[in-house]
Amino acid sequence: MILLVLPIIRFLLPQSVTAIALWPFVFFKNKEFSTNKVILNHEKIHLKQQIELLIIFFYIIYLVEYIVLLITHLNHDKAYRNISFEKEAYLKDKDLDYLKKRKFWSMWRKETT
Repeated sequence: MILLVLPIIRFLLPQSVTAIALWPFVFFKNKEFSTNKVILNHEKIHLKQQIELLIIFFYIIYLVEYIVLLITHLNHDKAYRNISFEKEAYLKDKDLDYLKKRKFWSMWRKETT
């Protein structure tokens, strides 16, 4: 994992996005976000998900889920929050030991939905 603080990211992503995980990097809008343990853990969960799905399948599934959920909910925030990858990351990002005990493909297991 490579952590990068790139202020240009703030111009490329929506205002509410503080960081983004794009294997093998985690990009942060501001230096302050890079030291936030919860944000970092959230992004590490996404990196783990990406590895499990051989990276490319993560992005394909993420995009397809988002489009289907956006059509279903007609609301960006609801669609985004209901993507299986985001549900797991938001549910577990405060548990800083989660990745040590996380099971394979946990984003699709009952305990993370």
